[in-house]
Amino acid sequence: MKTVIFPGSFDPVTNGHLDLLKRASYLAERVVVAVAKNDTKKTLFTLQERCQLLKQSTEQIEGIEIISFSGLLVTFAAEQQAQALLRGIRGASDADYEIQLSQVNKALNPQLETILLAANGATGFISSTVVKEVFKHGGDISQLAPLCVKNALITKQNKNN
Repeated sequence: MKTVIFPGSFDPVTNGHLDLLKRASYLAERVVVAVAKNDTKKTLFTLQERCQLLKQSTEQIEGIEIISFSGLLVTFAAEQQAQALLRGIRGASDADYEIQLSQVNKALNPQLETILLAANGATGFISSTVVKEVFKHGGDISQLAPLCVKNALITKQNKNN
């Protein structure tokens, strides 16, 4: 496979995301991390900050590109000449949701496949929300997210105090 798209808000990137990206890099020549710009969604980090954190976190992984997008994912995938979308699933509720999304995307673009990768047992419980909540309450996030995320969260915290 030449190109897969891994879409998300990545607010912030987690070790779970990075695990999926490492695994995806073995499946495709090019993995495009599609950072969603969604003005209706409240994010902690700006679009530019999220892209920068992803670039810092993935510099050791071959074939990864970070690109922001807005609008329909299937349109972006066509622009990138992608053969498939990559989605991670942590459990049954994720699977149900992702299957519904894949069916919508298939209806919009019958040539675009969706690959569902099961989360690794060591990272399957991690979400961006968990990272932010653990940090907010003074917990150690070193097993949940890369160091650059911890530093960015500290910077955000210091700006807000």
